Amino acid sequence: MPRAKDTTKTNLKLLPYQIILRPIVTEKGMKHSEKENIYTFEVNRLAGKQQIKEAVEDLFDVKVLFVNTQNRKGKPKRHGRSVGYTKSWKKAFVKLDSESRIDFV
Repeated sequence: MPRAKDTTKTNLKLLPYQIILRPIVTEKGMKHSEKENIYTFEVNRLAGKQQIKEAVEDLFDVKVLFVNTQNRKGKPKRHGRSVGYTKSWKKAFVKLDSESRIDFV
């Protein structure tokens, strides 16, 4: 059985602003950031955990303790008779040092 290709093992060099696409600002995310100092971002699907860590440290000038990632599948959507899918994307949970904070305002 063929194995799925690991897209994080590429020689492609991404810049920090190409890795971090946008912060995910939700009620649950804000609760995590206030209580546990964990921030959530939508990131490039080709980026690995180490690249995400370096990008967050460069862009926001903070100290990152660890990064957890999730690959999110696209959802089926209908428009009349045609059926399509939303895009698949990658989500990163970034835990910061206790002295570090990110202010999105």
